[in-house]
Amino acid sequence: MKIGFYPRLAADGIRKNKRMFTPFILTCAGMVMMFYIIMYLAVSSVLDSLIGAETLRQMFALGSWVIAVFAAIFLFYTNSFLIRRRKKEFGLYNMLGMGKRNIARILFWETLITAVVSISLGLVGGIAFSKFAELGMVNTMHGEVTYDLSVSGVAVVRCLQVFGVIFFLLLLNSIRQVRFSSAISLLRSENAGEKPPKGNWLFGILGIALLAGAYYLAATIENPVAALFVFFAAVVMVIVGTYLAMISGSVLFCRMLQKKKSYYYKPNHFVSVSSMVYRMKRNGAGLASICILATMVLVIMASTACLYFGERDVIESRYPRDINLEFRFDELSDFADERTQILKNGVMAELEARNVTPQNAYYYRSANLYGVIRDDVVEVNSVFISEAEAINSSYLFYFVPLADYNEVMGTHETLDEGEALLYSYRTDFNTDRITFRGGESFQIKKKIDAFTGSGDTAMDMLSSLMLVIPDLETGLQQIDNIAVYEGSKLLQMKWICNLDTELTPEEQITLYHDLTNTFLNDSVKETLGYVGVYTSSQEFEQDDFYGLFGSLFYLGMILSFVFLLATVLIIYYKQISEGYEDQARFAIMQKVGMTKREIRKSINSQLLTVFFFPLILAAIHMCFAFPIVRKLLLMFNLNNVILFAATTGISLLIFAVFYTIVYRLTSNAYYKIVSDAREEKG
Repeated sequence: MKIGFYPRLAADGIRKNKRMFTPFILTCAGMVMMFYIIMYLAVSSVLDSLIGAETLRQMFALGSWVIAVFAAIFLFYTNSFLIRRRKKEFGLYNMLGMGKRNIARILFWETLITAVVSISLGLVGGIAFSKFAELGMVNTMHGEVTYDLSVSGVAVVRCLQVFGVIFFLLLLNSIRQVRFSSAISLLRSENAGEKPPKGNWLFGILGIALLAGAYYLAATIENPVAALFVFFAAVVMVIVGTYLAMISGSVLFCRMLQKKKSYYYKPNHFVSVSSMVYRMKRNGAGLASICILATMVLVIMASTACLYFGERDVIESRYPRDINLEFRFDELSDFADERTQILKNGVMAELEARNVTPQNAYYYRSANLYGVIRDDVVEVNSVFISEAEAINSSYLFYFVPLADYNEVMGTHETLDEGEALLYSYRTDFNTDRITFRGGESFQIKKKIDAFTGSGDTAMDMLSSLMLVIPDLETGLQQIDNIAVYEGSKLLQMKWICNLDTELTPEEQITLYHDLTNTFLNDSVKETLGYVGVYTSSQEFEQDDFYGLFGSLFYLGMILSFVFLLATVLIIYYKQISEGYEDQARFAIMQKVGMTKREIRKSINSQLLTVFFFPLILAAIHMCFAFPIVRKLLLMFNLNNVILFAATTGISLLIFAVFYTIVYRLTSNAYYKIVSDAREEKG
């Protein structure tokens, strides 16, 4: 044979099946383009000008591997549509005397041509759009914009390596399918129906049980730390449960429709239900894949958009004022009024020396420690707390003296000895009494609704309980004595001073640095009587948040685009492959008098029966995922439920519109294939 024989056969096969190959090649190119852009951003020198550059590089590097792994899984899935379409052709070659080794050569050249075209288009697109992506990223993170164009050799090499391996594995898989199939089975591959899977009820019940379990975990989880561990288990349960429920459910649903004679024995419904029965398992698996991808898109879009648009809320909750100071003490006796007054005077003197007048200032004493509530009693000794309890049942307890609370909140509350006011943060906690094992017990006189606290409560991932008590020194003496681990006291004591200024952002940062240097001085510590200090400034710290949330949002949008691309391709191949499979049946129906209008009705009946079910189930998944994703957002100090609900609703609306458009376009492609069946056959 001539040298160019196999390449010509491969190119001819691609050209004749361009309706199948073109979207596959474009999708591969899109994956390559996204991978190149993420890798380009990971190694871009522009990141060096942004705060948290190393964190950003790690995030983009992680994102690139997410795309690589997803691309491998997804391209294997979609390649199965291509090889299924080509099996009949390969079977014919085999019947005419061409050996399996010769067919493997054709597959080699087809894969090589597809890989070269896909990777080339992807790299060209990636290089062309990488600068726009970089500008968008820098703008999102409020960084300095540069307009230097460059090509990343590292990103190009990595693309060639990753996608070269993926296409090589696709080739091996295709050769395997042809190698272990007879010529007859290859010829009949498109016409082979599916046998209903055994144990439909068992698989269906198991799938529903897994979904119910995942929903229960997501809806009942309270602790953000526990939510992090539960989330991954719930995701696996949802994925497996969705596949089992939809595969078995599609079978049961088709049987139910067949038994309903008033529905089944109508021209449009008869054809559509018969077509669905023909490929019950594959139909369910395809719909489940669409549902999982849709859920992934909704979760990523809603959560990252919520973080990005809520970054100001996060900054203000973590850093309540322009300047935030926390002075640490070792002993409860240091909390006496005269000691904290000396410290307050010292802070005011430093501000006055710099011509700064405090605005919206508040000051209060606070003592805090971690504890686990077990049988209505709080255990604070870490020796007796198990790891599981520390993850699932731990709280951060804050104690504030009544005098400081009244001053900060402008109230006139009164308490007797042993009484307390209770304020719960990130938890709905109701009790009449809180008892600390081996320590004090407090009768809850009243539950308060708000407290202007420090950024500690916002920063900490645990739920918090604040107790306002008459006096810290006398009210916490027993707790202070027992809350000890390896010789160190667990009760942390702080005097908190938060204030606004009328300074410009640059002046605020200068003041922050001046105060930090001053209060870290050992002689100042000794004079004012504290042992440590933590200082923070909104203006100084906000760039870190812009960088983190901006990169998360940007990476989330890129991953959403990749998953959307995958969703479109699955829907397209589902419609096209099923169209070719149904072509012969519709040709017969047209010969016995079925009109194109009736074909359109039958198609609409089939598609509307099942096509929007994945979208509905994805919306249900998202509703049950809402509580656990919200808990995960608390780890980023974001507690804006209304904003998260809004981004979730908008994401669902955008995806529904997009999904409907794809449905219309792909249903038209399906209609064109089956309605032209008679002309193509003749």
